[in-house]
Amino acid sequence: MSLTSNAIRFTATSNPEEVTAILTKPDNAFSILVLAHGAGAGMRHPFMEKVAHFLADERIAVFRFNFPYIEKQKKYPDPPAIAMKTVQSAVTAAQNYSKGLPLFAGGKSFGGRMTSQAAATGMLEAVKGIVFWGFPLHAPGKPSKERAVHLYEVKLPMLFLQGTHDTLADISLMRELGNQLGSKATLHEVEGGDHSFHVPKSGGKDDIVLKELCRTVRDWMKLNLD
Repeated sequence: MSLTSNAIRFTATSNPEEVTAILTKPDNAFSILVLAHGAGAGMRHPFMEKVAHFLADERIAVFRFNFPYIEKQKKYPDPPAIAMKTVQSAVTAAQNYSKGLPLFAGGKSFGGRMTSQAAATGMLEAVKGIVFWGFPLHAPGKPSKERAVHLYEVKLPMLFLQGTHDTLADISLMRELGNQLGSKATLHEVEGGDHSFHVPKSGGKDDIVLKELCRTVRDWMKLNLD
């Protein structure tokens, strides 16, 4: 397999405001995932790097990008309106490099939630489904489903990758949510995993867990291709 990785700049919002993206694309890709980072780190965080390359092993291209606040080296995330518009712009930019590949979107924690909020308002018409790498259902230690209200407006298939020990998503509430969302939602649990899918009993083999999750993403994508 031949793999290319290219740095890209695109306009995130109507300010106009440019941000950076990286396209990691295997020559045999069957789909492309627009991948948004979490609140605490940008697209070059080791988690994002590993996921991009492990997905490439599964024939999935990855278009990961920075939100404007990361480009400006600010500490706090952009307001939802700016973050959602950036996701929409990233999807449009990814289309220009996808060469007709089916397009999915999603992200780690905050990035996934901003993606689904954009989808709920009809901003992601080209997307075939959303992948959540740890949906942040509530604040740590404060179980609630308030952050999930918008998901009922999402018409796309959704894949939730969740650790059963994630302090930002009580697993019993995630199961309830999955049942309420019905057939459009798929919940894949990582037994003992935290918000970053670290499993204490894995003996430090977190990469094995991430590779398994990437295989799960591959299989789910194939089920949701037209």
